[in-house]
Amino acid sequence: MTTQPKVFLRESTGLVKTASLIDTISLNISNMSAGAALATISFTMLAINVSGVNLVLSSVIAFLLSVPQIVVYTMMTRRLPRTGGDYVWVSRSLGGFWGSSLSFMGYTLETLAFLALIAISGVEAIGSVGLFFQSSNQTFLNLALLPNSGGSAYQQFGLAVIIFAALIAVNIFKPRAGFKLVTTFAMFSVAMLVLAIITLFAAGHQGVVSYVDSLPGVSYNNVTSTYTGSSFSFGPTIFLLPFFAMFVYPWLNAAPAVGSEIKGKRAVGWNIPISALVVFCLVTAAFGAMYYSGGLPFINAAMNNPTLVFNYSFNFWTLAMGVTNIVPLQYLIGLGWIVWELAILAYGIIIFSRYIFAQSFDRFLPTRLATVSSKYGSPVAAHLLDLIVTIGLIGLASFLYGSFSSLYAATVAAMIYFVAVGISAIIYARRHEKGSSAGILALAGILMAGVFLFIIYQYFANPSIWGTANTYGNIPGYYVAYAYAAGSFIAGAVIYLVSKSYHRSRGMDITLAYKEIPPE
Repeated sequence: MTTQPKVFLRESTGLVKTASLIDTISLNISNMSAGAALATISFTMLAINVSGVNLVLSSVIAFLLSVPQIVVYTMMTRRLPRTGGDYVWVSRSLGGFWGSSLSFMGYTLETLAFLALIAISGVEAIGSVGLFFQSSNQTFLNLALLPNSGGSAYQQFGLAVIIFAALIAVNIFKPRAGFKLVTTFAMFSVAMLVLAIITLFAAGHQGVVSYVDSLPGVSYNNVTSTYTGSSFSFGPTIFLLPFFAMFVYPWLNAAPAVGSEIKGKRAVGWNIPISALVVFCLVTAAFGAMYYSGGLPFINAAMNNPTLVFNYSFNFWTLAMGVTNIVPLQYLIGLGWIVWELAILAYGIIIFSRYIFAQSFDRFLPTRLATVSSKYGSPVAAHLLDLIVTIGLIGLASFLYGSFSSLYAATVAAMIYFVAVGISAIIYARRHEKGSSAGILALAGILMAGVFLFIIYQYFANPSIWGTANTYGNIPGYYVAYAYAAGSFIAGAVIYLVSKSYHRSRGMDITLAYKEIPPE
């Protein structure tokens, strides 16, 4: 008697419901990367015309445009709380070939580029905080500056790899500590961000003037005098949407990716809107605190000033540290910046493994990647894949292009994927929803897809800004990032077709998996 091959790898994932509401919110907050956005905004402002840019209003506009996505992810997570989150929705709506290939490109491999970017950004945070306290320390200078601006590619690469490998090791050998680590990092980081906001409001205008005037080679009045333009212009303000798309508002898919592990309907249903609202308030208040204390003309001009950005790592965090003379407070704010970067890496390692797990569970990827070690209770192969590819991307950004911004352009893959998520919501609404819920989900999907199509246009229209102006062998850095994105899709398509052929020869049709909802 022959045994009929199973549609899925197993009849259950084997994952346990251990993620609480606070865990899911922490995953989403870490995913939305507010701390990293506030640290790296200066590098973007250096590359653009800042006249008329209003960061507060840009944040508000970006959040409002993310509302359709919040609706899509909230409704779909409530309906399909499964491991892999949006991968399940997209692949069941668009079919195995398109759903798997787009997900593999748009989140699975794109995540590794983003984690590499954050790993280098975290090293820059350590260097910048160190320079704040020891301004002449060459080691901190090597870590704080971009390699093409005087930093050390070898030191930055080495430290970034050490940090990332350590976090991977924790998830391999102590997987139960994964959620707790993210939650601890996220809650501490949020608390320190709130503390930094309060510090800026308390210091006021005089605090900023005193701090800037104490820096050699610059003065508050001289920097402010270089700013021209109004306090708000719609064009320059809307131009910053790709920045918020790279770091903040679209990244709502962390908790959905661990849907099978979430405890309770309340956590499933409310983690996304709560997370989105919290991060919106934090980011907008942070930029508001900068404008309140420093004034919009100075803040915009300062973030467009190479001396302040490169010599003094000028950003939200360093400004909050500089306006106070309370040394313990300075250390806490600086530590908050560093830990926020670690929170992003810690969340990313967990979520990447869940996407790999879900795709292997459907037999799209090799089933070995869904194997959980009997000794450690973790998906060792998935974590090692994460480590190897991310190290390669860190090296690419560090040694070839001398800037972590060279990885920005690869995030266009995620923007394309989010268009697919919007389309899958429309299809799901037509197939499975009735009444008002069908209309709400379909409309949200249409608006979500439209927003990301506009953002994709901005990416391709300004590749040197939403990528890098650096070249290697006369090849623009964004070409390599685009090739990585395109290669990820092609690789996903080839993997799907090979897997389909391989399993068919063994009497199994993997397309059946994409017609059913995977088990918990």
